[in-house]
Amino acid sequence: MKNFCNKILLFSTIALMSLASLTGCQKKEEGLTELTLNEVAHSIFYAPQYAAIELGYFEEEGIALTLVNGAGADNVMTALISGDADIGFMGSEASIYVYSEGASDYAVNFAQLTQRAGNFLVAREEKPDFKWTDLKGCEVLGGRAGGMPQMIFEYILKQNGIDPSKDLSIVQNINFGLTAGAFSGGQGDYTVEFEPFATALELEGKGYVVASLGVDSGYVPYTAYCAKKSYLEKNPEMVQHFTNAIQKGINYVNTHSAEEIAATISPQFAETDMINLVTIVERYQEQDTWKTDTVFSETSFKLLQDILIEAGELDAPVPYEDLVTTEFSLNAVN
Repeated sequence: MKNFCNKILLFSTIALMSLASLTGCQKKEEGLTELTLNEVAHSIFYAPQYAAIELGYFEEEGIALTLVNGAGADNVMTALISGDADIGFMGSEASIYVYSEGASDYAVNFAQLTQRAGNFLVAREEKPDFKWTDLKGCEVLGGRAGGMPQMIFEYILKQNGIDPSKDLSIVQNINFGLTAGAFSGGQGDYTVEFEPFATALELEGKGYVVASLGVDSGYVPYTAYCAKKSYLEKNPEMVQHFTNAIQKGINYVNTHSAEEIAATISPQFAETDMINLVTIVERYQEQDTWKTDTVFSETSFKLLQDILIEAGELDAPVPYEDLVTTEFSLNAVN
């Protein structure tokens, strides 16, 4: 957690010097309000968000959205704290870390999107009878310490009687998004991958999905939208409109087929073949990835903190009422 916060502090200080004059939202001539959303990754896992973009739901809510791929929660949080982003989309553990370090204008989570982990375990060979205990003695390409992908992975290992620090070797020094390439190049016995990387490895014949972390970890508050406390106080109407658009995107993916969803979000993933896009959407649909609303419940927040404490990333729980608001979700247009 300290490395995460130190990195944010360094980048935030630099960014604040150059962005001090950028506050709030800016009006566009056509009547829409500009809003910058920084996402942790650009993944089919977040299909409701891209459906909202492609179907014009943000414009319906008066928003001219700029989407930025932060490529990691630390980068997203840095952009949020510096004012380079209005809203951040990432695992809520990042907001807990910053709050725990004593920040006064901390990030508050106002809408949850996914309710399961979105990554998969990929092996070098097909393993129809795979068991998590098969990982003992193996090398696995994992994620950043303190990040949701890695903590969920370790959570599953512990649930299956496996000690993450002793029973296997987890590689954690490969940058986000590059593990599939490293695995394809011969590193590791297994790798933990988001889509479309998991399917891409299968298509290349370099790997096979043998388990879903989303299924085996159960329901967890994996990713949510947050904004600085000061931003929520100054721009409640804009946050409400943003939440409305996301709710419409959620409604769409929960009432349409994988083929329809894939066709809708395909402009966001031009490099992904339509057949593969449908396959990936189906995979996420089947494991009940997306919530039906954006309410971030206290029960879910407690589970998240339990996972953080068990992973050794959090010493004591932080107040739900400080870091989560359900006001916008409860008022979202359905």
